[in-house]
Order: sequence, then C-alpha cells, then structure tokens
Amino acid sequence: MKLSIKYTLTLLFSLSLLSGCDQGFDEVNTNKVDPTSLAAPMVLNKAIINTNYLDGFGTLGMLTYNFGIVQQIITPYGSSLSGANYDQVNSSNTPLVWQNFYRNVLKQLVSVLAQTKSDPLQINTYNAARIWKAYVFMILTDTYGDVPYFEAGQGYTTEIITPKYDAQQDIYKDLLKELDEASAGLTTTQSPIVTDILYGGDVAKWKKLGYSFMLRAAMRLTKVDPAMAQSYVAKAVAGGVLQSNADNSILRHTAIYNNYIANHLQAREKTNFYLAAPFVDYLKANNDPRLPIFSVRYVGAKGGQEQVAARASSDPAIQIGMPMGYNDVSINTVLAQNNVVSLWDFTQVNLTTVLKLDAPEYHVTYGQTQLLLAEAAVRGWVTGTAADYYAKGIRANLEQMASYGSTIPEASIKAYLDAHPLDAGKALDQINTQYWVASFLDGTEAFANFRRSGFPALKKNPYPGSEVKGDFIRRMPYPDSEIIVNSGKLNEAITRQGPNTLDTRVWWDKK
Repeated sequence: MKLSIKYTLTLLFSLSLLSGCDQGFDEVNTNKVDPTSLAAPMVLNKAIINTNYLDGFGTLGMLTYNFGIVQQIITPYGSSLSGANYDQVNSSNTPLVWQNFYRNVLKQLVSVLAQTKSDPLQINTYNAARIWKAYVFMILTDTYGDVPYFEAGQGYTTEIITPKYDAQQDIYKDLLKELDEASAGLTTTQSPIVTDILYGGDVAKWKKLGYSFMLRAAMRLTKVDPAMAQSYVAKAVAGGVLQSNADNSILRHTAIYNNYIANHLQAREKTNFYLAAPFVDYLKANNDPRLPIFSVRYVGAKGGQEQVAARASSDPAIQIGMPMGYNDVSINTVLAQNNVVSLWDFTQVNLTTVLKLDAPEYHVTYGQTQLLLAEAAVRGWVTGTAADYYAKGIRANLEQMASYGSTIPEASIKAYLDAHPLDAGKALDQINTQYWVASFLDGTEAFANFRRSGFPALKKNPYPGSEVKGDFIRRMPYPDSEIIVNSGKLNEAITRQGPNTLDTRVWWDKK
C-alpha cells in the first residue's frame, strides 16, 4: 500500500518533534540538588552523632538504668521511669540502645564501609568508620551480651534480615583485630577531611582514639582471657593512646544543638532525678573538688515548683544524696533522718555546669585511659608505675572540669592528689573507684567497668520489689521485637548465653 504524500510529511514531522523533545531529556529531568548518595564522611558524622544521647538512648534508657545501676543518678518514681531504681525490667527502656544502634548507627556505618572499602582515596574515612563501628559494638555487646555482629546491618546490601547472634567472645576477638588494623591503617599521606566532626581530619588523633578504644576493649578481658588482654594492652600502648585532654573524643554542643540529657532534664524531668547517696557520700568523704561542679541542692524545696535559683546551692557541706531503695511514697519515711524536708530537697545534677545545654559529651578521655593504664601497671602489663598513671588520671579528670566552665584551681588539684595517693594494698579498688567518678555521665562505660572490676564496692539496691536475684543488674534483656522478627536466632543466643533476664552475666563478666 502506498502512503499519501500528506501522511508521509505528517509522520516525518511528528518524528522530528519526538527526536527534538528527547534531546537533553536526561539533563532536564535530573535534579542536580538532590543527590542519590551522600558523601561518606558526612554519613560517618551522622553515625557519630547518632551514637550519642538521641532518641531515648541517652534519656530514659541512660537515666533509668545505667546511671542507677552504678548508683550515681536515681529517681524514686516508677511507671515509665522504673528501672535500676526498682531493679525491675522496663520493656520500654531496656531496648533503646539496641533500637538506636541497629536501626540508625550501624546502618550508616555499614553504608560508609561499603562505599569506601575499595576506594584508596577514602582510606582514612574507611578506617575511621571501622574504629567507630568497633566502639558501637562494644556498647551493644556490653549491654546485651551475644548480639548480631558479623551479619549485622546488611539488610540493604546482602538482604540478610534475620542475622545470627554471635558469641561475645568471638565479637571481642574481632573488635580487637579491627581496632588494631584500622588504627594502623590510618595514613597521613592524604589531605585531612576537615568536615570530620571529632578531630577535623587529624589522623594522629584518630589513631590515638583507635588505640585507646583498643586499651578499653582489652581491659574488659582481664578475668576471662588475661593473655589476650595483656597482648592487646601492649599493642595499644605501642601504637599510642591519648596523651592529654586535648586528645579526648568529644561531641560538642551549642545553644542550638543541645546536650540531649541536659535538654531532657531541663525540659521535663528536672524534678524527677537526683544524685544517689553512695556517689555524693563518696565525694563528700574525700573532699572531692568535683562535688560542687557535679551537684546542686534546692535547699528546703517542698515541691518541684520550689526548685528555684534562690534556693540553689552547690556548697559541698550541705549536699545530700538520695538513698537507694525507695519509691516516691516510701522515701517520705526517711526524710527526717536525711535532714531534708521532702524528696525535692535532695541533691541533683548541676544543670548549670556538667549538664548545661551546651555541655560537651565524652566518648573516651585521657583521664579514663590513664586509670586503665594504672590497673595494667598493677598487673605488670605495662612499664611505668601504677601510682604515676593513677595520679595523672585523676589530675586529667579534675582539669577536664574546665570544659564545663568550672576550672579547679591548681592548689586544689594538688591538695586532692596529695591526700589520695595510691595504696598498693587497695590499688584495684582505688583505681576503679576513681574510674567510676571519671566516667560520670558516661553511663555505658561506668556500667561496664563496674561489672568488670567489681568496684566501687557498692551495696545491693535494697528496694523490696526487686526482680534481680543476684547482687546487681548484669545486662539488659533483648527487645521483645526480636521475638517476633528473629526468634530462631534469638533462641540460639539465649541457649548459649543464659536466660534473657537482668541477672544473666555477659561473657567477660565473671565473679
């Protein structure tokens, strides 16, 4: 059949229009300000920020358990605030670390690692992400015990949505390997990544961070594998750990980007949380210059509305910590013997210093590191004297108070050190009790080191409704959600580790 001239011309004209419309189509329909992938250093920054006190992880999760278990901050209230104050399971707060880390932090870190692993120009971002991932998993496994590790965070990459739980012993072995390789793998031959939120791309400081985390991880194994612990302590020291407070790993805050626990307390929980008596009593008995920085008491307050500036005092002599083992009703039976008029009259955390809105948050510090080296020296694992490391660790934490706007005078630092020399017969007690103080507000680390070392020598919470059969809470139970989405692998972990209760000890937590 022959086509008419008119039809042929119309067809050619239409095709020419289609061809013209197609030219530049990809460019026109590409949104140049909506990236399909984010730069790996930016995602790493997000992971670091999300590791901290976000989305309940550092609020009710930290306030109701970690701080209460180590008897530094306590609340007499129950319901949504129950936890270590009553030694009970609160299934709303025990999963918070798990949920934040697996849903946010690890997903971001796995993405960074996948994006940078084969790119030699991003070797420092790759190794920094490995270091941070090891730190994140330390917190996870220390909190719950056996957890998904080798297959974790791979839902988007390998479609593993029911990862197996790995034994904590295997996790720690790999964490130490990762910290060793990643710290050594950082290089100064590349330009610094100045957008790095922790150190501005300072590779030397990232190396010190990695080796300091390695020291911390190695010391976890003192009771279960001292040979491995000693080996990695030596590697950490040889690699180079934090050398001063200038090396501390800090998340800085501003009037706009607030310290999350500070914001939480100042916004709605101020009247609910108090410094615990064991912590206040220790600081008072030792004339500790940190007490007035840590504390404030609204003297004579009979209610939350009376906790006003006119009543506020940080005078160490009048600080009174809240005793353990009481709820908001039974606490009224011991007010007179504690010389307070109400529960609102007990000492609280100072919201103008350590928990002001722009107060910094620490991941690992020079003071903590020196105190761990003091214990390593007691065990004969490092050169140098335990007394020297001990004094340096205490001094570092005292000087760290300046970051809260509360500089301790040199004369006061010297007086405190002179009054508290290391006694060889009580060395492990002294060192780890000072670590407890130096880890104030670092709840996950204070909880972990307390279980590992057994110090300070706290008394069991005497609350009559306690669900804990042993002395203290030893771990957080797995989230109920895991029973639904990953019950088979969860049951394998419970069979291996022990009952899913507050009493079950993690692998390195031996009597």
